[in-house]
Amino acid sequence: MFLSVRDFEEVARTRLDPVYYDYVAGGARDEVTLRANEEGFQRLSLLPRVLRGREKRELDVSLFGSRASMPVLLSPTAFHRLVHPEGERATARAAAAAGAIMIVSMASTVAVEEVAAAVRAAVPDRAPALWFQLYLQPDLEFTEALVRRATEAGCTALVVTVDSPVLGLSERNKRNGFTDLPEGLRCENLRELRGGEPGSVRQIVMSPELSWEHVDWLRRHTALPILLKGVLHPEDARLALRHGVDGLLLSNHGGRQLDSVPSTVDLLPEMVDAVGGRIPVLLDGGVRRGTDVVKALALGAAAVGVGRPVVWGLAADGERGVRRVLELLREELDHTLALCGAGGLRDLTPDLVRRTPAGRG
Repeated sequence: MFLSVRDFEEVARTRLDPVYYDYVAGGARDEVTLRANEEGFQRLSLLPRVLRGREKRELDVSLFGSRASMPVLLSPTAFHRLVHPEGERATARAAAAAGAIMIVSMASTVAVEEVAAAVRAAVPDRAPALWFQLYLQPDLEFTEALVRRATEAGCTALVVTVDSPVLGLSERNKRNGFTDLPEGLRCENLRELRGGEPGSVRQIVMSPELSWEHVDWLRRHTALPILLKGVLHPEDARLALRHGVDGLLLSNHGGRQLDSVPSTVDLLPEMVDAVGGRIPVLLDGGVRRGTDVVKALALGAAAVGVGRPVVWGLAADGERGVRRVLELLREELDHTLALCGAGGLRDLTPDLVRRTPAGRG
């Protein structure tokens, strides 16, 4: 019986090849940031209001033209076919059925067109709530082809990962010798993107030479909303505003890039203050309970993303597992709102959150 997100992880651990489990579960170096993301939420307490009840809580959100049944979206995660044969197809159907926005990874093992088709088949009466995660490539012609492919598939926003000038180092992966996908799997979005490359699969290039000029270039080449994923410093948030960015996904890459950076929820109030309400700030990293969702929203996040929980659900029970993970988070969110005296998301304000004093909790 799956009663919490953590139940799915325990089942996934028993079913996955240990090398693949470590790939999903692990973080960079000493995994300090990996642990900090969850600990950041644990240091926060909720201070509820009373006698303000409402029979039914309002959970729906609208983000960059996408409607969702709750402020919990699927953050981009790679290689879903490592944990289940249907991979991102199953994930997409589950997200669509739950009314959640899915961010398709550039490193998906199912092509974005097939992911979009799975969404449409699951909810034929609604437009796909599908965004695309992008690593800007030094080869701008290749980047433009990727953006065009995602747009034509039906993705309605671009989530540009900017925290990866080089690849983070996972000591788990090095010990396990996990350096590439097994035979038969590949990053399908990187295949045959341009004429004259039949059967070719490009590698994702991490480049320390990327700059704000590349963001400007992307802004000129797409009409889609652009969110930056991985901005952690408030000054970079202010720069993002000046460069025409439409939103931020506050993320430390699940602790997989630079180890020892703070948890995202610890950074959230400062980032919200930096943008001053001019663009939405979303958050991922360490969200495991509905109480975590409420804490983040109360501190100013427009929505939260979940990554590993989705993969655990997929590994444990395929499409049903992913859908149950999302349903659990929605049920916990609704229950927490009721206990906090909130009739909807707009009732969540910073005064409902307290930081646990040092030495306690």
